[in-house]
Amino acid sequence: MGFPISSNLNLRCLSPSSTPCFTRFQNPKPNSPLLHFLSTFTHHPLPPTNLKMSCSGASRLSFVSVKAQMATEEKSISGDRMLVFVPPHPLIKHWVSVLRNEQTPCPIFKNALAELGRLLMYEASRDWLPTVTGEIQSPMGVASVEFVDPREPVAVIPILRAGLALAEHAASILPATKTYHLGVSRDEETLQPTVYLNKLPDKFPEGSRIFVVDPMLATGGTIVAALDLVTERGVDSKQIKVISAVAAPPALQKLSEKFPGLHVYTGIIDPTVNNKGFIVPGLGDAGDRSFGT
Repeated sequence: MGFPISSNLNLRCLSPSSTPCFTRFQNPKPNSPLLHFLSTFTHHPLPPTNLKMSCSGASRLSFVSVKAQMATEEKSISGDRMLVFVPPHPLIKHWVSVLRNEQTPCPIFKNALAELGRLLMYEASRDWLPTVTGEIQSPMGVASVEFVDPREPVAVIPILRAGLALAEHAASILPATKTYHLGVSRDEETLQPTVYLNKLPDKFPEGSRIFVVDPMLATGGTIVAALDLVTERGVDSKQIKVISAVAAPPALQKLSEKFPGLHVYTGIIDPTVNNKGFIVPGLGDAGDRSFGT
């Protein structure tokens, strides 16, 4: 049993040519070649469907916008639309491949998850961090400089357990961070989430930038519950970036319907979720494989 996504999908890509790229896929099915195409970007032939496509910009990042009941006319990517970024970096593909392998032992799996998280957070923080400018004296003269403003730390919220591994290197790439732990378990029968640990503040400071780190976006119950808690504390969804190893259509559909302006950064998009709530092909239980329990 799979969880179909019934909304339209739009893909915007960046490539070496100079023409804007915008592609619409009407109501793709989970077993169609669409999601394979999305996860491998624009380097393969397009699936046979009614679409328009052209490309522009430097080959840096590809992303998917998912929204239910989207109008049929083409629109530019706006701040009210959820965006899903799948960075086309070979190291991201490498670490996703290590995570996929059922023979990968726990210590290597956990390290691969941490390395993937480092790369995704690096991409997600591009053009997002507050900076300060000034001048300093170098050994050879005065230089104009720009620093990340340490007075505005990024809040990192790993969802336990597996989120701890994916967020492990956050402090090594972000000059200033605060970490708030959030524990959410999922009932194996109903697939409904339960919050068992909440270390979030009563209210986040105005303008806070938030990373919510959850390796597996499968049915969407856990990540929606986590984002509800964050937005209830005064954070607009446009100020939140979700970091995940693997995402699937059911979670992306729920997020797109409830959190306009949200950005999701993921290593890959897989096509389906089975009746036990696991992404297929996915990488199994990220928490069990990270910690061996």
